[in-house]
Amino acid sequence: MLPKTMTAVHLTGHGGLDRLELRHDVPVPKPGPCKVLVRVTAAGINNTDINTRTGWYNQAVSSGTTAEGGKDGFGVSEQGMGDWEGGLTFPRIQGADAVGRIVAVGSGVEPGRVGERVVCDPYIRDPDDVEGFDSAGFLGSEHDGAFAQYTVVPSLNAVSVPDDLPLSDAALATLPCSGGTAMNMLVIAGAKAGDLALVTGASGGVGTFLVQILKAIGAEVVAVAGKSKMSAVSDLGADHVINRDGEDILARVLEGTGGRKLSLVADVVGGANFPNLLKLLRRGGRYVTAGAIGGPKVELDLRMLYLKNLSLFGSTVYLRQTFPRLIDMVVSGKIKPFSTKSWPLAEIRAAQTEFFEKKHVGSLVLLPSASEGTPCI
Repeated sequence: MLPKTMTAVHLTGHGGLDRLELRHDVPVPKPGPCKVLVRVTAAGINNTDINTRTGWYNQAVSSGTTAEGGKDGFGVSEQGMGDWEGGLTFPRIQGADAVGRIVAVGSGVEPGRVGERVVCDPYIRDPDDVEGFDSAGFLGSEHDGAFAQYTVVPSLNAVSVPDDLPLSDAALATLPCSGGTAMNMLVIAGAKAGDLALVTGASGGVGTFLVQILKAIGAEVVAVAGKSKMSAVSDLGADHVINRDGEDILARVLEGTGGRKLSLVADVVGGANFPNLLKLLRRGGRYVTAGAIGGPKVELDLRMLYLKNLSLFGSTVYLRQTFPRLIDMVVSGKIKPFSTKSWPLAEIRAAQTEFFEKKHVGSLVLLPSASEGTPCI
């Protein structure tokens, strides 16, 4: 029997960690037509949820995603979503990465779905929107998300995975945002077998998936990571691992590739090295980005763009085929998601603090408890 109320974390506005309010009296949502209620067993921690809280998407913010900003915010009280232009209102239950079990269904959904183990596609959109861009809303932003014991999503967004899939729910909770972002970047940029591809931020949640997916499709991977994380990135399959610290990263990448220039750059860092990344691309090369943790304001010489016939791609909203392709690769064993550490939901502030310190490899996860006492219906 379902409880009447649940434990959840309310985001009460843009700002610091103090904007995250743990509550035990939040009503359990009810699934409407074509929707399902998911008991959340694991919820990933990602840059998107933190950037939303801190207001980093506002174009007035020019710094990277610093630990100080993650703790205290960036002084933004309004328009914290920048050009995302979403329908974020407060209080909001964040959490783009929802994994769990379907416990109830709305009208129009097969009752047999109750009990299914699911990973939730975080982009919620109108089924009639063919491209899916105009109507796209994000779980944890326009819609209440996974930082709660229960969440409601459209039935189409609750993607079933086998009960006997040998991956923990915590590992699966790295897929919706980090895994999906990596897959979407590579789909948009046309990644393919034979690409010589560079991945920045290769030790992070998105970066670790970029390395794995590129290797799975037959690309040669050059990964950039901090010195202490280089071995772990190499273990993921990267062919060449470059220390991100030090002078002249351009020369060090070319040394690693034997002088060969790149066909693809998958960048989640941005910042001062952006011009060098374009210099590393061969004529006709492609650059794709889905993040700018090193800084969003970069220098671009348009002559380099057009004289080298480069293609630049931005990636946020997933293409329709992105999430199914990602899940297929996981179920078939071609890529292996993993979580580094987990916390109970009540410790979200400590978990996010460790996340934006960037000392870990891969992803961190919250485990909302289904056993905290709440009155039953």
